[in-house]
Amino acid sequence: MANKITDKLEGQWKQHFDLEMSQDYMAQLRGFLKEEIAQEQIVYPPKELWFNAFQLTPFEDIKAVIVGQDPYHGEGQAHGLSFSVPDGIKIPPSLRNIYKELNRDLGLSIPKTGNLESWAKQGVLLLNASLTVRAGQAGSHSKQGWQRFTNSCIQLINEHKRGVVFLAWGRFAHDVCSQVDTSKHLVLKTSHPSPLGATKSGKDFTAFMGSGCFSEANRYLLEQGQKPINWQIQDLE
Repeated sequence: MANKITDKLEGQWKQHFDLEMSQDYMAQLRGFLKEEIAQEQIVYPPKELWFNAFQLTPFEDIKAVIVGQDPYHGEGQAHGLSFSVPDGIKIPPSLRNIYKELNRDLGLSIPKTGNLESWAKQGVLLLNASLTVRAGQAGSHSKQGWQRFTNSCIQLINEHKRGVVFLAWGRFAHDVCSQVDTSKHLVLKTSHPSPLGATKSGKDFTAFMGSGCFSEANRYLLEQGQKPINWQIQDLE
């Protein structure tokens, strides 16, 4: 797992992965994943896409981070990017609400594809806290070491970047982003975009629907002298 993935990375990601992959907890995680596969458990996403978010978004290009919890655990859904599904896969409910808020906030048309790769290629790190999951079993790999690994990646961004927007949707994402230095970065806290949470608000966060988080993110990037994100997802011809 270590050599193959680090061969595809450059710069700060490569250095960080080399360091983390040498740690005992990652060796234990590798052992767990090998055992899952040996027992013929179906693991999502496919192995070659476990680190897709890092391959599509170089560390040096990061402008924003969208934190998810688990990969989708249905067949064909997960491809290593939080909230995203490959072309041709039915758009999940949370992503439908994300598109609705983009339409309300920025007037963008609602696409027919759920593939968010174009965001990743613009510097939006679409990071799930766990990078694998057993088919049909949400949270099944969450306590095996992935969260320690992805937390280390967020801390790396926190320490070595400046002016990054963290889009923290839901309590889990709020906790993941709780150590981000808000004197250097912007953390936008809303409820989760799922149908159960999209319209709920709390003491320290707004409801996702109506939050205007995408236009707020772009305003901040412009203030930092960075190019804003083009949030419009283009459908395939």
